[in-house]
Amino acid sequence: MLGALARALQLDEAATGHLFNLARSVSGSGRNSPSSSVQRVRPSLHKLLDSFTAHPAFIRGRRTEVLGMNPLAASLLTDFLAKPVRHRSLIRWAFLDPEARQRYADWEQVSASMVGTLRLDAGRHPHDPLLAQLVGELSMNSEEFRTWWADHRVVERRDGIKRFTHPDVGYLEVNYEALDVTGATDQTLFIYTTEPGSESEAKLRDLEARLKSPGAAPRG
Repeated sequence: MLGALARALQLDEAATGHLFNLARSVSGSGRNSPSSSVQRVRPSLHKLLDSFTAHPAFIRGRRTEVLGMNPLAASLLTDFLAKPVRHRSLIRWAFLDPEARQRYADWEQVSASMVGTLRLDAGRHPHDPLLAQLVGELSMNSEEFRTWWADHRVVERRDGIKRFTHPDVGYLEVNYEALDVTGATDQTLFIYTTEPGSESEAKLRDLEARLKSPGAAPRG
């Protein structure tokens, strides 16, 4: 019946999955799932991230939390791993840190999309107290978040373009791919690349070179 409803409403794959998750939460299934347990990244994946020296890469977990990232990603975005554990979510940074509004060239589009991603997470884990705390904090401190959260839109991005304005190298565009981590529930690997020969590629190489300079440290 839910499948027929999804087809009648012409829901996309993400919205259809969200509909089924909501139905499961109403029926009570998943109520005892360890949704608030600490997520950890396998040591081999940390090594993989560090091997991507020419490409920013990070692993996103529940509540848009950054679980691991390489130095180039920390420089392009912000060093999430240097923050307190509960302050490592992309969406919290996007809405509550003024730096994020400067770093994302299209902040509104990116942030609205993050709200849709968090809505998907809420459908999968409706009884997660940490997610409820995060939604409460964002709702209290951001009018934009309150407005977009009330839309009930769901978003699942697998590829696309991100636009940044970096304080050291200026404006650049990157292509991103989002890949599910095999054997790790709710973990997604993000890899940023640039078009060969583009100005953005040159700026990313500049950023990489700055990290290799003596005394260099990630921005953020």
